[in-house]
This record gives sequence, C-alpha cells and structure tokens, in this order.
Amino acid sequence: MSSNASLEKATMRRVYWRLIPLLFAGMFLSYLDRINIGFAALRMNHDLGLTPSIFGFGASIFFLGYMLLGLPSNLMLNRVGARIWIPVILIFWGLVAASTAFVRGPASFDVIRFLLGIAEAGALPGFALYVTLWFPVAYRARAIAGYIIAGQASAIFGSPLAALLITSTNDLFGLHGWQWMFIIEGLPTVLLGIAFFALLTERPAEASWLTAEQRSWLQNTLDAERAAAERVRRFRLVDVVSDGRVWSLSILFGCALVGIYGLLIWTPQIINAMGHMSLLEVGLLAAIPALLGVVGQVVVSHSSDRTGDRKKHLGAVYLLGSAALAASAVCPNVVVAYLLLCVAGFGIYAGNPLFWSLSSAMMTGTAGAAAIGLINSVAQFGGLIGPWMIGWVKESTGSFQAALLALAAFLLLAAIIAFLMRVAPRPASNDAADAVARRL
Repeated sequence: MSSNASLEKATMRRVYWRLIPLLFAGMFLSYLDRINIGFAALRMNHDLGLTPSIFGFGASIFFLGYMLLGLPSNLMLNRVGARIWIPVILIFWGLVAASTAFVRGPASFDVIRFLLGIAEAGALPGFALYVTLWFPVAYRARAIAGYIIAGQASAIFGSPLAALLITSTNDLFGLHGWQWMFIIEGLPTVLLGIAFFALLTERPAEASWLTAEQRSWLQNTLDAERAAAERVRRFRLVDVVSDGRVWSLSILFGCALVGIYGLLIWTPQIINAMGHMSLLEVGLLAAIPALLGVVGQVVVSHSSDRTGDRKKHLGAVYLLGSAALAASAVCPNVVVAYLLLCVAGFGIYAGNPLFWSLSSAMMTGTAGAAAIGLINSVAQFGGLIGPWMIGWVKESTGSFQAALLALAAFLLLAAIIAFLMRVAPRPASNDAADAVARRL
C-alpha cells in the first residue's frame, strides 16, 4: 500500500470514529422521540380518548412543523456553524419531547407534535450537510449509513425499551407508564446537545485531533472535489428551486416517507392486530423489521459506494419494499404476513443513506445547504400522508390491509422515479455540455 493510500485510510478511519458515533447518538434519539408515539398509543389512546384517525392526524402534524423549518434551519447552520446550531436543535427538541408526557387530549397532543416537528426539523438535513464538510464523495454513503442506521436501531431497541418503561413505571408518582416513557426518553437529548457543543469540530482544518498531514490531505481533497463540482456549474440560491433534480428527489423521497413513517409509527399496532400478544411480545416482534433495515442500509450503501451507483440501488430497494408490503397485506397466513413485513423493512429502510448521498452531492456551498433543506422539507409531505392515512383507513375499514396496499403504491412510485431521474447537473450556458447532461 502506498504512503498516500495509507494516509487516506488512516485519516478517514479517525474521522469516521470521531464524528459518526456522535451523529449516530443524535439520530438514535431523534427517531426514538419521533416514533415512540406509536408504542405509547397502545395505552395512551385509551387514556386520552384518541381514535385511530385522531391519533393518525396528531402523528402526521409533526411533519407540518418539520416541513416549515427544515430549509431555514439548514441555512442558519450554514451561517453560524454546526458546532453552535446543532446543539441548539438537540436541546430544544429534547425539552419538547419530554413535554409530550403532559398532553391532556387531542388539541394539546396536536400542538406538542407540531412543536416537536419544528424542533427536529434541522437535525437530519443538518447532519447531512455536516458530513459534506468531512467526507469525500467516495466515503459519503458509508458515512451517512453509519448514522442513518440509528433510525432503525431506535426501533430495534426502542420498542422493547418502551414496553419495559410503560409497564414498569405505570402509576409511579401518579403518572401513567407512557408519560414516564416520554420523560425518560426525551431528557437525554438535552444532555447530548451539551456534548455536541463540547465535541464537534467545525471543519478539518480546525481538527486538533488529526495530525497536520491528515488535516492537509483531507481539506485539500474536499476543496478539490468542491472545485471540480463548481467547474461544471457554480450554483446560486435561485438555481435550487429551478433544478429539476431537486424536485424529482423531493417527490421520490416524499413517496418513500409515506411507507417509512407509516411503518415506523404503526408497526406496533399492525403487529398487535395480528393476534393476542403481550406488550413486550409486540415490542420484540416490532424490532425485527427495523433490524433487517439496519442490515439493508449497511449492505446496500457499501455496494453503492463500491459501484458508484446511487439511483439504481435506490430504485431496487424501494421496489422490493413495495412488493413485500403488498404481499403482506393480502397474505392470509399471519406468520407469512409478518415475515413479509420484515422483508419490507429491509427494503424500505435500506434506501435512506442513498437518498442523503444523492441530495448532499447535488450542489455546494450555501446552495447545497438550501438544496438539502428544501428537498427534506418538501419530502415531508410523506410524513403528513402516511401516519394519518393509515389511521383513517383503519378506522374506515376495520383492518390494515388497504392501508398497507396504499403504502406499497407510494413506494412503487418512488422506485419508478429513482430509476428515471437525472442525477448529473446541467452545465450552465454551454450548448454542447447541455446536450451531454441531457443524456445522463
């Protein structure tokens, strides 16, 4: 191995293990605070008098707040820096998440979910933007997968943890178990925000934990990639809203999020409807689809980095998720239907690092921050539709069959867009280059 290759390998290993565990912890708590509502619903809905449609609407309104603040938050991060802005996000959302324990009915439930969406809006796009400051393109999908899997890890460990907290703390100091669950799972995010402020480094050139040679190699590599991208086209903020790739990826991920959030939030109740089980049994079974999602993210992201392909991998995993969900919906055997639900988890969640790799590679600088924020914000229409739609269909039909078929249709549309979308930028004001770009 050449000395330059050894330097590259040692540098990226150190960067990965310094930064990705922090982002993993942030993502783990983000998804835990976002989806534990699905497990709380097994007891909370009765205590607060929430019907399936009312619960589904409250779960979905989170994404309205998320849509409104995603873009402004990423622009603010680009202006003030990740070391300041990400801790602010974490502390605010931790306090709001813990406050969910004190909702008293449909109105307060809707308000706190909306505020939680506002609080969390900048986290995921902010992490994606931060990764572009530290990881060259060839390492980016693996880096994103390293913390994106925390979303599924939160479902793996969060489901049994929620069951344990709800059952073991019920009536402690006069609070229901689901109230304690929100408090115990919300407050650690505040502490993590403080840790982020102490441990995050803004850019490679400022990293005292890298050697001078490592800092120089990494900063020069990232600067060279950015310069190469800007030679094709230097993007302005106005280019963000006029770029068809931004809107294609927004619609694609929005359709995928119908399935992702529909499954994340409703899986405990879907499994509970399959038979008479204890809360702990439901929690353990709900963890398996998320566990397979982790496997899918690791395997697929490594394959994507190795081949350089993003969109075909993305289309394939969403197609698999769609087929498995549709088959699960119509399968008369409960055991087989559950196994197909697990396969769907593998496919649905495996696409997340590929999506963020695509969105973070579209543009550079302020335009890049705006593109990530806009794509993420617009895509949250999937979160608005998925959880609410499942609740409405369940209340209307008495089963989850039609709802799962609807989720499968949205995932199929996401797969089609992934296969057809253009990922290369169009060079500015160059007829010959435009002709080449149109063929990509």
